[in-house]
Amino acid sequence: MTTQRRDLRRGATIWGGAVFLVCVLPLIFSSNSAILVLTQMAITIVFAMSYNMVLGQAGLLSFGHAVYMGVGGFAAVHVMNGALGSAVYLPILPLFGGLFSLGVATVIGGFSTRRGGTSFAMISLGVVELVASFSIIVVAFFRGGGMLWDRTDGPQILGLDFAQHLDVYFLVTGWMLISVAAMYVFTQTPMGRLANAVRDNPERVEFVGYSARWVRFISFCGAGFFAGVAGALSAIAFEIASAENLTVQASGTILLITFLGGIGVFYGPILGAIVFTLLQTVLSLHTDLWELYVGVLFLATVMYFPGGLAGLLALHLLPVRLGKMGMLWGPYLRVLLPSGIGVLGCAAFAEMLYHSQKSIVDGSEMPLFGMVVDTDHFLPWAGACGVAILGIAVARRQRPILADAWNRATIVD
Repeated sequence: MTTQRRDLRRGATIWGGAVFLVCVLPLIFSSNSAILVLTQMAITIVFAMSYNMVLGQAGLLSFGHAVYMGVGGFAAVHVMNGALGSAVYLPILPLFGGLFSLGVATVIGGFSTRRGGTSFAMISLGVVELVASFSIIVVAFFRGGGMLWDRTDGPQILGLDFAQHLDVYFLVTGWMLISVAAMYVFTQTPMGRLANAVRDNPERVEFVGYSARWVRFISFCGAGFFAGVAGALSAIAFEIASAENLTVQASGTILLITFLGGIGVFYGPILGAIVFTLLQTVLSLHTDLWELYVGVLFLATVMYFPGGLAGLLALHLLPVRLGKMGMLWGPYLRVLLPSGIGVLGCAAFAEMLYHSQKSIVDGSEMPLFGMVVDTDHFLPWAGACGVAILGIAVARRQRPILADAWNRATIVD
């Protein structure tokens, strides 16, 4: 009983903290642009968590998960633009998007979940290409690739017409909390546990009398529903449904986000969604090469931290519990500081190389880290290469010190 009470208190603290954070953030970041970023972050969290139901929970690598977000957005817009628009309150609109995507996922999952592994991945790739082609052919539903609407056309609720960004933010985050909580409850159910078992050993699940196919199918349909909710929330926030959300690129992006956050931990996709949204919105304001940096970060995660950001945090639980985390701060600083300097040197070289391709139009001078450099001169290039090489070399020399400190911090006395 004591353990149950402790778990309940911990859960209440976590969810209460999440609600508190959702309410406080718009007070700290009160500009319309910041609220839009927070809204996009919440939508991406729902989408990433829905993808984790397929990949992280059931072990199905899908290259077509964006289809369900896309069709959910189009369905939501059609509901509001059609005859039901005058009777549907905006706060329940994501339910329509989720149910429509659930229907689509039921049809596609009926044949795609018969197999797992590479077969499922290839089927999902074929499905996303097929639906992307339908967006051009079936004009009645996809309206030539995109359609606009006005979210204030629907009936008001409690006097709100959702014309303000803050109203939309609270609507989206409310659905985010509900969706994440529902997906967490699913992981605690017998079906959620079976999905993990199918991911790890489908043959053994079949041997004990359960159908691996039906477990995959149910997980797949649930993921489709929440992806449709994310699509409807996106349509509400940005007042547009676009066929760009149906492409392989969109599916690849959510795969990157989920893997970056960590598929082995429930809250991993949340971290990935937060980091990616910040990179996409903030970093893209300062450089056109933001996708290059995101790609490098993804490669580094795959090579050195396959558990993602959440897995990296989980590794430090043992030193924290042993009270030895203080032993790591110094070695971390000795490795991360020169590594950061080396990364800045590499970034400076990439930015100058990109600018040199446009120097005929924009001139040879460019702003770089608060300075103005001339890409026609040799010194900036030599400086960037020197800083990159020096920083990386110093970091590599400090790695054995960090490895030794890590071994001592994780030894149970």
